[in-house]
Amino acid sequence: LVMTNLQIFQIAAVLLIFVCFLGVPNHLRTGRGDILSRMFAGSATWIRDEMVFPVMGKETGQKLLPMFLSIFFFILFMNVLGLVPGGATATANVFVTGAMAGVTFATMIVGGMVVQGPIAFWKHLVPHVPLALWPLMFAVELVGLVVKPIALMIRLFANMTGGHLAVLSLMGLVFFFGAMSPVVGWASSPVAVGLAVFIMIIESFVALLQAYIFTTLSIIFVQASLHPGH
Repeated sequence: LVMTNLQIFQIAAVLLIFVCFLGVPNHLRTGRGDILSRMFAGSATWIRDEMVFPVMGKETGQKLLPMFLSIFFFILFMNVLGLVPGGATATANVFVTGAMAGVTFATMIVGGMVVQGPIAFWKHLVPHVPLALWPLMFAVELVGLVVKPIALMIRLFANMTGGHLAVLSLMGLVFFFGAMSPVVGWASSPVAVGLAVFIMIIESFVALLQAYIFTTLSIIFVQASLHPGH
């Protein structure tokens, strides 16, 4: 077995989550704690009250809240670690994002079959249509069911990869112009580095945004599988 840098940074993300949430239970019980505990307790509460409960309701949302919190913070910490100099962005690997999307897909299928029933889940994929159209509509809805996690996988992977490619392209301009003339290379470096720093600042926002989007869409997709009538 070979430990890759992506695996190392995934493990680091998990360890950082445990460290950051270490004081959260005590803060929720007593109301006391350091700024880190208050910040992450507030973040978890916001995700519960503004993302999970409005879509899934309190009863169902409370049961699935640990999974969605884990997804959000795991993606967030992996994204942020990728911005550290020398770090690796695990979410810029399609296999990592595919595994994350696979968790959502498994929850959709298994959860839907548990709540609705094994047969009723597949039956409810197709709305009320003429019998002659039922096989075609079933195929279309089945493709739509599979496309949802694929969209999650590609969206996260493409956004995190695209930002890094933009930074590398801008930094590469320094070496490109430097190969033409050292003077041109030195003259272009402030512009290239400045633009690269600007992209990195944007990526800091994207790291949070992509965790939010992935988690929000996962909540919507799972809820649609559990209660297709809503």
